Amino acid sequence: MLAELVTGAVADAAERRAARPLAEVEAAAAAQAPALDALQALAPADRVKLIAEVKRASPSRGALAEIPEPASLALSYEAGGASAISVLTEQRRFLGSLEDLASVRSAVGIPVLRKDFIVEPYQVLEARAAGADLVLLIVSALEQPRLAELHELVLQLGMTPLVEAHDAEEVARAVDLGAQLVGVNARDLSTFELDRDLFGRLADRIPSGVVRVAESAVLSPADVRHYRDAGADVVLVGEALVTGEDPIATIESFLAA
Repeated sequence: MLAELVTGAVADAAERRAARPLAEVEAAAAAQAPALDALQALAPADRVKLIAEVKRASPSRGALAEIPEPASLALSYEAGGASAISVLTEQRRFLGSLEDLASVRSAVGIPVLRKDFIVEPYQVLEARAAGADLVLLIVSALEQPRLAELHELVLQLGMTPLVEAHDAEEVARAVDLGAQLVGVNARDLSTFELDRDLFGRLADRIPSGVVRVAESAVLSPADVRHYRDAGADVVLVGEALVTGEDPIATIESFLAA
C-alpha cells in the first residue's frame, strides 16, 4: 500500500509540475509570509496537545466525510483548542488537495501541516507555496540520503519537519537526522494494520527535548489518555473528528482526558 501511495504521489506531482514549473513554485514559496513556529506551538506542556486533521477518506476506511469547506472545519478545530491542523493533500486515496491546505492556512492562526507522501523537493516547495508551516516526512518512504535532503530543505524554507516512524530502526533514523518533532504512527503503512501500543514501546527511544507525537488509533478520550500516559506530548486525531457530530466538543473532551 505504501509503495502504491508513493507512486501515485510522484505521478501527481509530475502532473502539477508540468502545469506549474519549479521556478514558479519557488517564487510563490518565497512570497509567502514566514511559517509559524510549530515547535513552539507543540512544545511539551502540562497537558497533551492535539493536531486535528482534515481528512475526507483513507485507504483503510474509504470515504469518511465530504468536508465541502475545509477552512470552516479547521476553524472549529482551532476553537476547540487544537494546537495545529493537519491537512491531507493526497488526492487519490485521501481525496485531498493543496487547495484544501491553502484555504485552511488562510482561515486559522495556528500552524498547518501538509500531510502527504513527500518524496521530492518539488513537493516541499509546493507545501510552502500553499502556506504550510509543517511537512510530514515518512521514514519508511525514503532512503536516508533523500530523507536528510528533504529534512534540510523543510528547515531552510522555515518550516518544521514532522518525521514519522513505525519501528525502532526508523526512530533511530529520525533521531540521527536531528529531528525535533518525531511521530510514531500506530498504523503500518504497508499493511494498514493498527498497533495501539507501538508508541509506548518506542517512546523511550526518542530523546528528551524532542517533541513526541502519537498518531492513529485515536477514537476516544481513553485513547488520548493511553498515549499521554505512554509519554506523548502531542496526539494527532483525524477520523474521530471528521466522523463525529461536534468537533469542538470532541477536541475539548480529548484535551480534558
